[in-house]
Amino acid sequence: QVHLVESGGGLVQAGGSLRLSCAASGRSFSDYFIGWFRQAPGLEREFLATISYSGGNTPYGESAKGRFTISRDNARNMVYLQMNSLNPEDTAIYYCAATAGGVITRPNSYPYWGQGTQVTVSS
Repeated sequence: QVHLVESGGGLVQAGGSLRLSCAASGRSFSDYFIGWFRQAPGLEREFLATISYSGGNTPYGESAKGRFTISRDNARNMVYLQMNSLNPEDTAIYYCAATAGGVITRPNSYPYWGQGTQVTVSS
């Protein structure tokens, strides 16, 4: 069992930046990929990025490429998502999730989820 808690969301103007944090506890952190997803009202949950324990494998979704950066601090059991050049289309609830394997870009491969943090980008 892995327990995840997101933080760092909030209201930001278009063009601004936010850094989201995901704190993990429970079973061995090293066993899991940690991913970031988001969900806007009426839309499906969207893959943004995920990171292996070593940090050497970091695939990104199309919406995140070039603007978002995922990173990991294994000593603190933390994963971060740095988001730059935000626009109103980035408004959503952002979730971190953990998986030991499977198709790491698909939400249904992740059995453990945080409660989410709201990001709102104003125009």
